[in-house]
Amino acid sequence: MRPAPMKTSTSTRTKTPAKTSSKARLSILPLVLLTAVGLAACGGSSNAFGSGSSAPAPSAGTPSATGSGGDEKTLTVGGANFTEMLVMEQMYGQLLTDAGYTVDYKTADNREIYAKSLASGEIDVVPEYAATMAEYLNRAENGPDAATIATNDAAATVAAMAPLAAKQGFTVLEPSPAADQNGFAVTQEFSTANRVTTLSQLAALKKPVRLAAVVECADRPFCAPGLEKTYGLDVSEVLPLGFGSPQAKQAVLTGKADLVLVGTTDGTLGAQKLVLLEDDKGLQLADNLVPVVNTASAGGGGVAAVLDPLSKALTTQDLARLNAEVDAQRKKPEDVARAYLQSKGLLG
Repeated sequence: MRPAPMKTSTSTRTKTPAKTSSKARLSILPLVLLTAVGLAACGGSSNAFGSGSSAPAPSAGTPSATGSGGDEKTLTVGGANFTEMLVMEQMYGQLLTDAGYTVDYKTADNREIYAKSLASGEIDVVPEYAATMAEYLNRAENGPDAATIATNDAAATVAAMAPLAAKQGFTVLEPSPAADQNGFAVTQEFSTANRVTTLSQLAALKKPVRLAAVVECADRPFCAPGLEKTYGLDVSEVLPLGFGSPQAKQAVLTGKADLVLVGTTDGTLGAQKLVLLEDDKGLQLADNLVPVVNTASAGGGGVAAVLDPLSKALTTQDLARLNAEVDAQRKKPEDVARAYLQSKGLLG
């Protein structure tokens, strides 16, 4: 989920605490936003504006001297413990099981924990976010003030991440088109009446915009300042109502705000008659879903062959729908994952 307006000399940017989302608890995206360059999911929601911590280097793994890895037949799929990641972990695990692997699952509350387990081999496969993981590894290797290596291009971000991942004993597989990142939404009524489906089209209206978001949005380069600089939006006010929170969405629906900061995989937008605007100028960094594996146990090519078809098939809209099925319809992540894989012909 990721678009929004611009500040003016009369803009008001109130400073009050804001609630962070599930993905924000991974404590990595905020690190990127603290750089001079700047960055940016509701079943799995990404908030680049929560409080972050320095990324401690995970204990290095033991990849072979040639850089090639193995494919053990018993693997542990792990990662973060929130809806979007639980669904992804199930999809990875079910595909691997169908391919003949014996699979266990292991989740953790934050990246610092599961990255160490991935490096040690306690976990073999995790679903990750390209830009977020790239900056985690970048800061672990080069310090908290390292220049940002992630870009708004997924392939370039993965390429920049790969050497740092290799040092930790990780192999990064092919990224998916699906991305969970900052997004900006307007009401369906506004979108239809003004023919606005992109941030550029919103900016072309030349009207001040009130943005419902987290308080930090007023200062973060991938939020209000980025909308102003990249799109020329006039953000007249940032209403501190949280990241994709019910209060923030309600503010837009009732006309108290014009735009709301959400995640691109927020599964509730359609039901609430909200439209996610396209980030057509690439303001946000590429937080595309990407499998990261322990090179020694899962980097031999077999795991990649199993997971690559899923990565190619998965879209941001798919993720939003899967999140909604778990969070709104109360389905189990494993059932949602299985039904999706079967619908795509990836699982019998």
